[in-house]
Formats: sequence, C-alpha cells, structure tokens
Amino acid sequence: MNLEERKKAAVDFLNLVVAGQIEEAYRKHIDLGGKHHNAYTPAGFPALKKGMMENHAQFPQKKFDIKRVLADGDLVATHSHVVLRPGELELSVVHMFRFQGDKIVELWDCAQQVPADSTNQDGLF
Repeated sequence: MNLEERKKAAVDFLNLVVAGQIEEAYRKHIDLGGKHHNAYTPAGFPALKKGMMENHAQFPQKKFDIKRVLADGDLVATHSHVVLRPGELELSVVHMFRFQGDKIVELWDCAQQVPADSTNQDGLF
C-alpha cells in the first residue's frame, strides 16, 4: 500500500465503524493479531471490537466528521469531530494507525471533550 491507499483505508475503517458496519470494518482492515492502546478497553483488537459495538448501540445516531488525514510511512493519523449527543457530548478525536501490508496492526486514539464555552476562540477544529 502506498500513503494514499493507507489514508483511504484508515478513513474507510472509521466510516464503517461509525455506520455500525464493525464486522466489515474489521474484516477489511484489521489484523486481529495486532494491538490497540485505548486505556478504557482490555488489550487486543477483539476487545476493542466489542467496545465499538457497545458504543454504536449506545450512540447509533453519532456523527463523525474527519477534518484532517496525515500519513508518514506506515502511520496514518486522523483528526475528527465526533458528535455523540448534539449540544451535549461532542469530542475532538485523534486516531493513529500503524499499517503492516494492507492491514491495521496498531491503533491509538485520544479524545478531548468540546467545551460549550471555550476560552480559546480558535476552537478545536
């Protein structure tokens, strides 16, 4: 895979997950022997998949807007605006993926809640 193909794969993975097509997202893009670094989910991609399914059940109408996609070597990073509950629970999220061949073998995610009244008028996006 070249850089553009990795970027497209990372975006496709995220869009499938948000659409609730988690099985397909994993089948197409995840090496189940890889690892993730989400502090709130047990180790291993199968545990993360379970967490993603639970999140989708809790927030089936979530909105996901990818603002930026960066790639360097085997790494892809995305910066997104995630709306779980409009006006109540919105997040700025960075995902970072490490690819091996055409599969994601490592995933990091960091999120910051979007405050209703931010001191910084530049915003999070």
